[in-house]
Amino acid sequence: MKKGDFIKINYTGKIKETDKVFDTTEEEVAKKEGLFKPDVKYGPTLIIVGHGKIVSGLDEEISKMKVGEKKIIEISPEMGFGKRDPNMLKLLSISEFKKQNIDPYPGMILNMDNLSCRIISVNSGRVRVDFNHPLAGKTLIYDLEIKESIEKDVEKIKAVCEYYDCESQEVKIEMKEVEIVLKNDVNERIKKMITDDIFDHMDFSKIKFSQFFERKK
Repeated sequence: MKKGDFIKINYTGKIKETDKVFDTTEEEVAKKEGLFKPDVKYGPTLIIVGHGKIVSGLDEEISKMKVGEKKIIEISPEMGFGKRDPNMLKLLSISEFKKQNIDPYPGMILNMDNLSCRIISVNSGRVRVDFNHPLAGKTLIYDLEIKESIEKDVEKIKAVCEYYDCESQEVKIEMKEVEIVLKNDVNERIKKMITDDIFDHMDFSKIKFSQFFERKK
Protein backbone atom coordinates (compact mmCIF):
# COMPACT_ATOMS: atom_id res chain seq x y z
CA MET A 1 0.00 0.00 0.00
CA LYS A 2 1.10 3.57 -0.60
CA LYS A 3 -0.11 6.95 0.58
CA GLY A 4 -3.37 7.96 -1.06
CA ASP A 5 -4.51 4.41 -1.90
CA PHE A 6 -8.24 3.75 -1.43
CA ILE A 7 -8.76 0.41 0.30
CA LYS A 8 -11.42 -1.40 2.33
CA ILE A 9 -10.51 -3.19 5.54
CA ASN A 10 -12.10 -5.37 8.18
CA TYR A 11 -10.83 -5.02 11.72
CA THR A 12 -11.51 -5.71 15.36
CA GLY A 13 -9.78 -3.58 17.97
CA LYS A 14 -9.12 -4.76 21.55
CA ILE A 15 -7.51 -3.30 24.64
CA LYS A 16 -4.49 -5.50 25.33
CA GLU A 17 -4.67 -5.36 29.13
CA THR A 18 -8.30 -6.48 29.35
CA ASP A 19 -8.88 -8.20 25.97
CA LYS A 20 -12.01 -6.03 25.72
CA VAL A 21 -13.23 -5.23 22.19
CA PHE A 22 -13.80 -1.49 21.69
CA ASP A 23 -14.52 -1.37 17.95
CA THR A 24 -15.19 -3.74 15.05
CA THR A 25 -16.45 -3.84 11.47
CA GLU A 26 -17.80 -7.37 12.01
CA GLU A 27 -21.53 -7.55 12.86
CA GLU A 28 -21.28 -10.92 14.62
CA VAL A 29 -18.38 -9.72 16.77
CA ALA A 30 -20.31 -6.56 17.67
CA LYS A 31 -23.31 -8.66 18.77
CA LYS A 32 -21.15 -11.06 20.75
CA GLU A 33 -19.33 -8.23 22.56
CA GLY A 34 -22.45 -6.18 23.29
CA LEU A 35 -21.39 -3.37 20.92
CA PHE A 36 -24.03 -3.89 18.23
CA LYS A 37 -25.86 -0.78 17.03
CA PRO A 38 -28.77 -1.31 14.60
CA ASP A 39 -28.12 2.00 12.82
CA VAL A 40 -24.48 1.12 12.04
CA LYS A 41 -23.63 -0.43 8.66
CA TYR A 42 -21.18 -3.27 9.32
CA GLY A 43 -18.71 -4.70 6.83
CA PRO A 44 -15.43 -3.59 5.21
CA THR A 45 -14.84 0.13 5.71
CA LEU A 46 -12.98 2.66 3.57
CA ILE A 47 -9.47 3.76 4.49
CA ILE A 48 -7.42 6.26 2.50
CA VAL A 49 -3.85 5.30 3.32
CA GLY A 50 -1.94 8.09 5.05
CA HIS A 51 -5.07 10.25 5.39
CA GLY A 52 -4.72 10.52 9.16
CA LYS A 53 -8.27 9.46 10.06
CA ILE A 54 -7.03 6.39 11.92
CA VAL A 55 -4.39 6.08 14.65
CA SER A 56 -0.87 6.53 13.29
CA GLY A 57 0.29 3.05 14.32
CA LEU A 58 -2.49 1.39 12.34
CA ASP A 59 -1.92 3.64 9.33
CA GLU A 60 1.80 2.81 9.40
CA GLU A 61 1.21 -0.96 9.49
CA ILE A 62 -1.39 -0.81 6.70
CA SER A 63 1.18 0.86 4.44
CA LYS A 64 3.34 -2.28 4.77
CA MET A 65 0.55 -4.71 3.80
CA LYS A 66 -1.05 -5.88 0.57
CA VAL A 67 -4.58 -6.76 -0.53
CA GLY A 68 -5.81 -10.03 0.99
CA GLU A 69 -3.27 -9.96 3.80
CA LYS A 70 -4.34 -10.55 7.41
CA LYS A 71 -2.33 -9.35 10.38
CA ILE A 72 -2.57 -8.96 14.15
CA ILE A 73 -1.02 -5.64 15.15
CA GLU A 74 0.01 -4.33 18.56
CA ILE A 75 -0.02 -0.54 18.90
CA SER A 76 1.59 1.37 21.75
CA PRO A 77 -0.22 4.31 23.39
CA GLU A 78 2.19 6.72 21.67
CA MET A 79 1.14 5.37 18.25
CA GLY A 80 -2.50 4.98 19.30
CA PHE A 81 -4.56 7.49 21.25
CA GLY A 82 -1.62 8.94 23.15
CA LYS A 83 -0.54 8.78 26.78
CA ARG A 84 -2.87 9.92 29.53
CA ASP A 85 -2.27 13.59 30.32
CA PRO A 86 -2.88 14.63 33.97
CA ASN A 87 -3.50 18.17 32.74
CA MET A 88 -6.61 16.90 30.96
CA LEU A 89 -8.26 16.19 34.32
CA LYS A 90 -10.33 19.24 35.32
CA LEU A 91 -12.27 20.19 38.45
CA LEU A 92 -15.34 22.24 37.49
CA SER A 93 -18.19 23.81 39.40
CA ILE A 94 -21.47 21.96 39.11
CA SER A 95 -23.05 25.30 38.20
CA GLU A 96 -21.29 25.06 34.79
CA PHE A 97 -23.40 21.98 34.06
CA LYS A 98 -26.63 23.32 35.53
CA LYS A 99 -26.43 26.28 33.15
CA GLN A 100 -26.71 23.75 30.31
CA ASN A 101 -29.46 21.72 32.02
CA ILE A 102 -27.02 18.84 32.56
CA ASP A 103 -27.24 16.73 35.72
CA PRO A 104 -23.74 15.16 35.85
CA TYR A 105 -23.08 11.70 37.28
CA PRO A 106 -19.98 9.46 37.39
CA GLY A 107 -19.39 7.68 34.08
CA MET A 108 -21.42 10.17 32.07
CA ILE A 109 -20.01 10.90 28.59
CA LEU A 110 -20.66 14.32 27.09
CA ASN A 111 -19.25 17.10 24.94
CA MET A 112 -17.87 20.30 26.47
CA ASP A 113 -16.21 23.04 24.45
CA ASN A 114 -16.24 20.70 21.43
CA LEU A 115 -14.27 18.08 23.40
CA SER A 116 -15.52 14.67 24.45
CA CYS A 117 -15.13 14.04 28.18
CA ARG A 118 -16.15 11.66 30.97
CA ILE A 119 -17.41 12.54 34.44
CA ILE A 120 -15.18 10.93 37.08
CA SER A 121 -16.89 12.11 40.27
CA VAL A 122 -19.44 14.58 41.63
CA ASN A 123 -18.84 15.81 45.17
CA SER A 124 -19.64 18.96 47.22
CA GLY A 125 -20.61 21.04 44.21
CA ARG A 126 -17.46 20.06 42.29
CA VAL A 127 -17.30 17.82 39.24
CA ARG A 128 -14.10 16.01 38.26
CA VAL A 129 -13.94 15.68 34.48
CA ASP A 130 -11.52 13.66 32.33
CA PHE A 131 -10.87 15.13 28.88
CA ASN A 132 -8.42 12.36 27.91
CA HIS A 133 -9.54 10.05 25.13
CA PRO A 134 -11.06 6.90 26.71
CA LEU A 135 -8.32 4.82 25.05
CA ALA A 136 -5.45 7.14 26.01
CA GLY A 137 -2.66 5.21 27.72
CA LYS A 138 -3.91 1.86 26.38
CA THR A 139 -1.95 -0.65 24.31
CA LEU A 140 -4.20 -1.76 21.47
CA ILE A 141 -4.45 -4.98 19.49
CA TYR A 142 -5.98 -4.91 16.00
CA ASP A 143 -7.02 -8.01 14.08
CA LEU A 144 -6.82 -6.57 10.56
CA GLU A 145 -7.51 -7.70 7.01
CA ILE A 146 -7.18 -5.68 3.79
CA LYS A 147 -10.18 -6.80 1.74
CA GLU A 148 -9.80 -4.84 -1.48
CA SER A 149 -8.17 -1.96 -3.29
CA ILE A 150 -10.41 0.54 -5.08
CA GLU A 151 -8.94 1.67 -8.40
CA LYS A 152 -11.69 3.32 -10.47
CA ASP A 153 -12.55 6.97 -9.79
CA VAL A 154 -16.31 6.34 -9.76
CA GLU A 155 -15.94 3.57 -7.18
CA LYS A 156 -13.63 5.72 -5.04
CA ILE A 157 -16.21 8.52 -4.94
CA LYS A 158 -19.02 6.10 -4.11
CA ALA A 159 -16.90 4.64 -1.30
CA VAL A 160 -16.27 8.11 0.16
CA CYS A 161 -20.02 8.83 0.10
CA GLU A 162 -20.75 5.48 1.77
CA TYR A 163 -18.14 6.20 4.47
CA TYR A 164 -20.16 9.27 5.48
CA ASP A 165 -23.45 7.31 5.32
CA CYS A 166 -24.47 9.16 2.16
CA GLU A 167 -26.06 6.99 -0.52
CA SER A 168 -25.12 7.90 -4.08
CA GLN A 169 -27.61 6.94 -6.79
CA GLU A 170 -25.09 7.72 -9.50
CA VAL A 171 -21.68 9.33 -9.98
CA LYS A 172 -21.04 11.15 -13.25
CA ILE A 173 -17.54 12.24 -14.29
CA GLU A 174 -16.84 14.59 -17.18
CA MET A 175 -13.27 15.78 -17.59
CA LYS A 176 -12.32 17.32 -14.20
CA GLU A 177 -15.89 17.69 -12.94
CA VAL A 178 -17.94 15.33 -10.78
CA GLU A 179 -21.68 15.17 -10.26
CA ILE A 180 -22.93 13.05 -7.35
CA VAL A 181 -26.62 12.16 -7.59
CA LEU A 182 -27.90 11.50 -4.08
CA LYS A 183 -30.51 9.01 -2.89
CA ASN A 184 -31.11 10.74 0.43
CA ASP A 185 -30.99 14.22 1.93
CA VAL A 186 -27.50 15.12 3.14
CA ASN A 187 -26.59 18.16 5.23
CA GLU A 188 -23.97 20.65 4.13
CA ARG A 189 -21.43 19.52 6.74
CA ILE A 190 -21.39 15.99 5.28
CA LYS A 191 -21.12 17.35 1.73
CA LYS A 192 -18.15 19.45 2.82
CA MET A 193 -16.35 16.40 4.29
CA ILE A 194 -17.00 14.41 1.10
CA THR A 195 -15.68 17.19 -1.12
CA ASP A 196 -12.62 17.68 1.11
CA ASP A 197 -11.71 13.99 0.84
CA ILE A 198 -12.17 13.98 -2.94
CA PHE A 199 -10.19 17.20 -3.49
CA ASP A 200 -7.42 16.03 -1.15
CA HIS A 201 -6.89 12.69 -2.88
CA MET A 202 -8.27 12.92 -6.42
CA ASP A 203 -7.63 15.23 -9.36
CA PHE A 204 -10.97 17.00 -9.81
CA SER A 205 -11.70 20.73 -9.94
CA LYS A 206 -15.47 20.84 -9.35
CA ILE A 207 -18.01 18.72 -7.46
CA LYS A 208 -21.77 19.09 -7.79
CA PHE A 209 -24.42 17.39 -5.63
CA SER A 210 -27.88 16.79 -7.06
CA GLN A 211 -30.92 14.76 -6.15
CA PHE A 212 -33.97 13.42 -7.96
CA PHE A 213 -37.27 12.03 -6.77
CA GLU A 214 -39.45 9.32 -8.28
CA ARG A 215 -43.21 9.06 -8.04
CA LYS A 216 -44.22 6.16 -5.81
CA LYS A 217 -46.02 3.41 -7.69
